[in-house]
Amino acid sequence: MNALDDPPDDRLSIPRGDLVRSRVVADVGTALSTALERELTGYAVLEPQDALLLDGETRGVLTFEAGVPALAYSVETDRGGTDALADLAVPGPFRVDVYELPVSALSETHETDDLLVPPGSPAETLADAPELAARMRDAAPDEWSRRGEDGASAVEAFLEDEAKLDAIREQARTEAEARAEQWGLTEQLADGESNAD
Repeated sequence: MNALDDPPDDRLSIPRGDLVRSRVVADVGTALSTALERELTGYAVLEPQDALLLDGETRGVLTFEAGVPALAYSVETDRGGTDALADLAVPGPFRVDVYELPVSALSETHETDDLLVPPGSPAETLADAPELAARMRDAAPDEWSRRGEDGASAVEAFLEDEAKLDAIREQARTEAEARAEQWGLTEQLADGESNAD
């Protein structure tokens, strides 16, 4: 069954494509590498071994433009983007059904930010293949390389802001002292500070 026959989420509005390949692979990296070499535009439906052997529900969808991964979606958890990749990062084998579509059929879905993935992340997360990830990043349009960076940049900027970190530490210290006093543990807290000194 195609995971997109009855899309569980309006964000994943992709028409059914033309099936061009269907096989079981030990490593998702094989399917990703083939998609890159074929410059596939379309999508792949991934079913890991728990679905194959235990009749589980785990299925994921990866879309591609010219062989480069664009988005990821987990049918089981209804999560997209790198969260979906984490859901699918399980040992193989995987059944992989690959479908071709014109790029126009993917354009609307590829505007859904919470489904998009950095070009190299499927190869890194699902296949532990840094060289393949680098090839995919090289093949991606320049603007795709910034996908997923906004959150990381915000965290990095926050961690580099010593004033904010000091304020958080001070607030935590004040709250700890207030609780210690409330619970009658002021002497133990003072002993701990003197031992630390």
